[in-house]
Amino acid sequence: MSRLLDCDEFGWSASYRLLTLYDTTMGAEQFYDDADRTKWLLPGPGVVFLQTPREVGTVRMRLESWSAEPPPSPGPWAEWEEVEVSFPDGHLGIQTVASGGRDTDLVLPSPGTYRTRWQWAFNPDAGPFTSPLDGSFGQPLDNPGGHEDALNGADQFILVQMWPDAAA
Repeated sequence: MSRLLDCDEFGWSASYRLLTLYDTTMGAEQFYDDADRTKWLLPGPGVVFLQTPREVGTVRMRLESWSAEPPPSPGPWAEWEEVEVSFPDGHLGIQTVASGGRDTDLVLPSPGTYRTRWQWAFNPDAGPFTSPLDGSFGQPLDNPGGHEDALNGADQFILVQMWPDAAA
């Protein structure tokens, strides 16, 4: 049975179609050279980049640390992906090119490799939104709506759930 250990929720601004979650001991370095740019998440050592639509200016994020894989989150999501990432210290920061970086209030229970599940919704009053992904850049994205309370007026709401990767 998994349980929620810690969480942090905040607003942020997006820029240059990338939003970065990183281990603060490493800084927001770079994703792997062979990262698949047709995917939303671009992992690297101690870092995960989320590609965002160019129309997204403001973001609400909720970061969650879980003891094990959490149950699926309710409601419709525009997209979701999972990726494995190693956090050597467990103190996390968030960064965009234009806004710089800041530490989050969420600290993982221990250093190590974590599964991260990213889910997001777009503001139905703010679109349309277009794909930032290679191979489909500029194509309109499906936006099923939902999560308006979590959006709190932002263009995009992102839920990131992290749990220790038992296979690592």
